[in-house]
Amino acid sequence: MMALRSTLHPGHSTSGGLRAAAVPTRRCRPSGRVLLVRAHAGHGAGDAARVAKLRNLLGGPEILKGPCCHDALSAVMIEQAGFDFAFMSGFCTSAARLGAPDAGLLSYGEMVDQGRYVNEATSHLPIIGDGDTGYGNAINVKRTVAGYAAAGFAGILIEDQVWPKSCGHVKGKQVVERHEAVSRIRAAVDARDAGADIVIVARTDARQAVSLDEALARAEAFASAGADVLFIDALASVEEMAQFCDLGGAAAGKAKMANMLEGGGKTPILPPEELQAMGYKLVAYPLSLLGVSMRAIETALKGLHHGEIPGPEALPTFTDMQRVV
Repeated sequence: MMALRSTLHPGHSTSGGLRAAAVPTRRCRPSGRVLLVRAHAGHGAGDAARVAKLRNLLGGPEILKGPCCHDALSAVMIEQAGFDFAFMSGFCTSAARLGAPDAGLLSYGEMVDQGRYVNEATSHLPIIGDGDTGYGNAINVKRTVAGYAAAGFAGILIEDQVWPKSCGHVKGKQVVERHEAVSRIRAAVDARDAGADIVIVARTDARQAVSLDEALARAEAFASAGADVLFIDALASVEEMAQFCDLGGAAAGKAKMANMLEGGGKTPILPPEELQAMGYKLVAYPLSLLGVSMRAIETALKGLHHGEIPGPEALPTFTDMQRVV
């Protein structure tokens, strides 16, 4: 059933006031439960509550643990499990949506579309979306940031790779010149300050593409450009991770994100307590959910070849599956 209801959008005002906009909603009743899905309206109008929640968490004392989602179902399960935030990974989304590698094949439009699904399916979970390189020059970056905010993301990651980009832990990647990388972050910050209302996560892949010194210099430059969170991907040792967290100047007061790439990445896997003591504020777990899902599917398919369905230890009941969604 489709209906229209009037909603006030703080980000879209006339004469300093609030404007009422007709927003389509869909009401479904699975298992007697009413589900309300609201379509996001207005370019750059984000979910202020989720952004505020993420900013409050970044200002708190504890490290924030964020599994990576790749679709609405994985996002819902992350929220139901009580995590602080989630990250919508480009690698995982490309794998789940296209069945293809993280090699610049997924477009801006496809990522925004997926973002609307994961944010509409969840209630309060702050989700950081992978904005890749911003999909073009500074003007494209501004549009990307505004589009991700309108889709309901609480944060967006912008990186400095050459397009088409690749996963940060594979060989052969290239980064743009430092001045172009900084211009991307400035454009993202400009879009945020112009009303997009979203947390800017600035990522550099220069550690593997150039050197540790270049990566540290870029992180400092991103901090000076106004990024909210700093992230150097594929740091190769505990000592390098500590150097990143010990950066001074504008970077000293910025939140740092760690990426615990499961299954064989370049960065050492450390427990959250050790990461927090080192100075990290966020830690992302990019492959845990997608990886175990792939292994579970493989196991189930092997059994189905022989007419064997998964046992109760691997397969939820139909009632349990209904309860999740």
